[in-house]
Amino acid sequence: MKLGLLGLLMLIAPPALAQQSVPSIKFDSIPNPVRLPHNMYFGEVSGVAVNSKGHVFVLSRGNTTGPAYAAAATQLLEFDAKGNFIGEMGKNLYAWSFAHTVKVDPQDNVWVTDKGSDMVIKFDPQGRVLMVFGRKQEASDEDTAPLKHPKPPLPAEDGRFRQVTDVAWDKQGNTFISDGYINSRVAKVDKDGNWLKSWGDRGKEPGQFNTPHSIATDAKGNVYVADRGNHRIQVFDGDGNFLRQIVIDVPVPKDARPAIGKVPDEAMIAGGTMAPGSPWSICITPPPNQVLYSSDAWPGRIYKLSLDGKVLGVLGQSGKQPKQFGWVHSMACPFENTLYVAELLNWRVQKLVLKP
Repeated sequence: MKLGLLGLLMLIAPPALAQQSVPSIKFDSIPNPVRLPHNMYFGEVSGVAVNSKGHVFVLSRGNTTGPAYAAAATQLLEFDAKGNFIGEMGKNLYAWSFAHTVKVDPQDNVWVTDKGSDMVIKFDPQGRVLMVFGRKQEASDEDTAPLKHPKPPLPAEDGRFRQVTDVAWDKQGNTFISDGYINSRVAKVDKDGNWLKSWGDRGKEPGQFNTPHSIATDAKGNVYVADRGNHRIQVFDGDGNFLRQIVIDVPVPKDARPAIGKVPDEAMIAGGTMAPGSPWSICITPPPNQVLYSSDAWPGRIYKLSLDGKVLGVLGQSGKQPKQFGWVHSMACPFENTLYVAELLNWRVQKLVLKP
């Protein structure tokens, strides 16, 4: 009986131990990967993306002055493969309000999600607006104001978003939109912009969300959703059927420091957003050998995972120096060992070269 129990424990133990003893990945941070003109500045950098030519698109909450509310804080900037500034895309665009993410699709179209206007904008590579999704509040409406967060949330409406967060695509050209801070769902539209379906609502069960904050797809068309408030990544097929969930559980170093504020207490960690391993941003590398990267805010690390959820390595920590992070809000991973990371607190983009 004792031997049987011991054998059972040995069968159970290895995965848990493997998750605990995650290797640290060595890496370099490339100095000045993108360079702004004189007297031009980033604000909080909320998004970064790379196209097929190696051009880097940076979404910044910059070019704004005035009060926190009603100050349009979205600026989309393009840099060439050497980091030289090319120009601003969508200057003074009607949808600009509060930047969230930028992505580049397989045809090099540039997509921006704007949390403040509840809109998704598709630009062609030359910067012309091809499609818009959602609709911002009208300035003339007497009740126009920041959206409230009722509990339970109001029912979601087809075609509209409430603080939308991110986009991804499949091989058929369908777009998956994570929506968002108030709505708790994933929307699917076809290549022509037609609304197909949505799935999910607020909750903790499989297929439910608490702030779906980032989204990515693999070569098979599976959809990975960073369910930040629930401290997990949920995986679905292209029709929204739940497949599995990934929970990152790597011990926090004893000397870890927060990027801002106090060390998260139990209540903050229980809320999900500041839990160690809770996914703020995810990205999946190109085929054939795809891996998943995920970032957290506390203790400020980036995790490398297999698509089935095994943690392969970890890198970085909170801080203000190169190779340290201040709330990685978005990542682009054009190659397995090359990452671009957008940081809110440090107002910058880092280019990381991993040495696994």
